[in-house]
Amino acid sequence: MDQTSVIQSLDKAVGAVGNIVWGPFMLTLLVGTGLLLTFRLQLLQFWQLPYALKQAFSIKNRSEKDDAGEGDVSHFGALMIALSATIGTGNIAGVATAVALGGPGAVFWMWMTALVGMATKYGEAVLAVKYRQINSKNEMSGGPMYYIEKGLGLKWLAVLFALFAVLASFGIGSSVQSNSVADVVYGTFHIQPLVTGIVLTVLTGVVLLGGVQWISKVSSVIVPLMAVGYVAGGILILLMNVEVLGTAVSIIFTDAFSARAVAGGTFGSMVRFGVARGVFSNEAGMGSAPIAAAAAKTDHSVRQALVSMTGTFLDTIIVCSITGIVLVMGLIKMNMIDPISGQYLVQDITVGAKLTTDTFEYMLPGFGGILVTVGLIFFAYSTVLGWCYYGEKCVSYLMGDRFIAPYRFLYTITVLLGCLAVQTGVKTDQAGVKLVWNIADTFNGLMAIPNLIALLLLSSVIVAETQDFMDKRKRGILK
Repeated sequence: MDQTSVIQSLDKAVGAVGNIVWGPFMLTLLVGTGLLLTFRLQLLQFWQLPYALKQAFSIKNRSEKDDAGEGDVSHFGALMIALSATIGTGNIAGVATAVALGGPGAVFWMWMTALVGMATKYGEAVLAVKYRQINSKNEMSGGPMYYIEKGLGLKWLAVLFALFAVLASFGIGSSVQSNSVADVVYGTFHIQPLVTGIVLTVLTGVVLLGGVQWISKVSSVIVPLMAVGYVAGGILILLMNVEVLGTAVSIIFTDAFSARAVAGGTFGSMVRFGVARGVFSNEAGMGSAPIAAAAAKTDHSVRQALVSMTGTFLDTIIVCSITGIVLVMGLIKMNMIDPISGQYLVQDITVGAKLTTDTFEYMLPGFGGILVTVGLIFFAYSTVLGWCYYGEKCVSYLMGDRFIAPYRFLYTITVLLGCLAVQTGVKTDQAGVKLVWNIADTFNGLMAIPNLIALLLLSSVIVAETQDFMDKRKRGILK
């Protein structure tokens, strides 16, 4: 049995498990939790968004020296760590995978997941700050494992979350990111995956030695710079091809409610891919982002929660939307999608980062492919850094701080292995790419379950903290 056959067999097995994890129960739990929090918080993610954005990007909240509250990094620094882990391959390769395997309508379901996910991300951060604690290194430690144990008293469930998160970090955090980078770098510059893997591994190790402070500083430079550059390039494409913009948006909406949307099960593969890719991108409900939120210097849990909430808005509603709409526009212009029905006119659509790269290059010749490649490299690299922080916090919770160094070593090794999973040559069925994505999806779903259960059971705490913050603002105690 050759390498391709082995990878395809593994992909089939992992995919079967992923279909169970991401079945109707998970989709109902994920979206249902977001809807419950949305209504219990009285649509807070909409009417508090302007204030939240102001808190996230104010000059004062960018300062690491701000002593308004306890913590390791500023509001902005915590947001950048979280965004470094969310604005990554999910925005480029993940959206492309959703569109290719689920159809144009998957973009709509990504939007819906993000809108309710903003309330979920808010709730996670409230609990993370409220139940955080100081570790042996005098650093803040928090996240689902702490609010599950301290808020619910369910140590076993907290351990399950931490275990799943550590396993997920090797997928979504390292191998998926490096795999996508190696794939797109080989396709654009013909650089061998081994070379890409060695460079990424070395750069990762160098920054990780500096801990959360270095991760925050590097992310605070990389994330805003590349996000603005990528979005600007996407907007340029939209303006240059405005004649098909309306058609693309129309197809996204009509396809989302077509008969094909519910094909393959109660929710359908389109909804599954849209929700799964949306969660993979913005991580709302997974329980990863609150680990970063817990490190923030803040005078109230709600203030940092509002800042954290903006991450979902920026990641999915802004960045992912650019990718999704450009992809649909490109597929229309390349005669790969029927502009009326939204049906694919060809089989075996390319998945992953290559589809985004090819589409951007077609829409913006000579520059589009390079834009995606460079953007993906920096997005993925920052995600690798952010997820290592998440993973080591969970390792510390499970086994103590002395196991952080061995974890970092294994983590950097999986960065290299993710690159080596890319197939090169004249012909490729991208089996390695699909396998890595399926593994990441499965672990993402497993770690989300304990977190979502905790959010539901602690929703009253989230509401109470919110009311306390709003009351103190009205009385002038807090700004």
